[in-house]
Amino acid sequence: MDPSTPNNKSMRQPINDVDSSPETEGSSSSTPFTTPSSTPADLIRKLAKHDLTVFDLQDVHDLLVEIAKDAGKIMIQAEHEVLQAAGQKNNSSDIVTKYDHEIEVMAKERVQSAYPTYDFFGEETHKEGTKLSDGPTVVCDPIDGTLNFKKGVPNCAISLGFTLDKKPVVGVVYNPFRGDMYTAIKNQGAFLTNATNTRIRLPQHPVAPPMPDLQSCLLCVEWGNERKGPNWETRLHVHNKLLTDKSEGGAMCKSVRSNGSAALDFCYVAQGFLDAFWEGGVYIWDVCAGWIILEEAGGIVASANPGDWDPTLEGRLYFAVRQARREEQEGIVKELWTIMGDRKFVYKKPAVQDAQVEDSQV
Repeated sequence: MDPSTPNNKSMRQPINDVDSSPETEGSSSSTPFTTPSSTPADLIRKLAKHDLTVFDLQDVHDLLVEIAKDAGKIMIQAEHEVLQAAGQKNNSSDIVTKYDHEIEVMAKERVQSAYPTYDFFGEETHKEGTKLSDGPTVVCDPIDGTLNFKKGVPNCAISLGFTLDKKPVVGVVYNPFRGDMYTAIKNQGAFLTNATNTRIRLPQHPVAPPMPDLQSCLLCVEWGNERKGPNWETRLHVHNKLLTDKSEGGAMCKSVRSNGSAALDFCYVAQGFLDAFWEGGVYIWDVCAGWIILEEAGGIVASANPGDWDPTLEGRLYFAVRQARREEQEGIVKELWTIMGDRKFVYKKPAVQDAQVEDSQV
């Protein structure tokens, strides 16, 4: 926290830079044109269960932002070593794992120093069989998009989320190579602070463009490392249907992107760069922070599988859709579910080694 900030909570105000007019309230208000959200009273009751206030959320947010900035410095400093190892055909994966671990250990130590009673749920230090608890928990992916990081593609990030009752209430996603810091606090909106230190409320378009059907959409589909079997067939089927002309039974969407980082994909949907992101197989640490950023930008998260409008953080099935009229958001989800037909993703519960392999191939 800034040393000039009073410690007396009654004297402090959450930092949100939000215009109080109804047109700019985003997901902090529930209207027919935005995603329904919990009320401030709902959040206060949730926080009170854990002896927390909205000021505590701000403090957690500020700590996660500082951790993300320091992680970004490590990532940038590591880039030369990683690329040099790749160029010399050394095992660059081992080097990436080293920096993954270094960043997560740093994040865990900082969180536990500030909040010794909070849980820490990280990709690198997560133990097989551990489940997300209802208590205050920091969820960390130290480098989301490790294949991009290993190849020098500047689309990777540290992802830090904070959950209560298994729901994200604070999110920070930072791509140091672009200088993009995405942040959100429950009921306070979502923001992008860019390399010029300009802070932009998300989504970037205050009035959401129409989204009548998949044909109007730019979507994102990632590929993972599971390149055979029923899940692979489902992914290929949907991808082909999305791109195929309507005259041949497809949706004829504008196009499909694969960016290599689920955390940033969520943020790009929140920002409005992408209209939707359909994904099965990634893990809680890949999506936790992006989830609250998207919700606070007016977006929704349904399941990647048909029929489930209330997916869980640990369910490994996510369909992120940007801000739009609620009926348009639901229409996009239902249209993609129709494309899937009787198909669905089926994933086992995560094991540490499986999670690391999956992320390395995103």
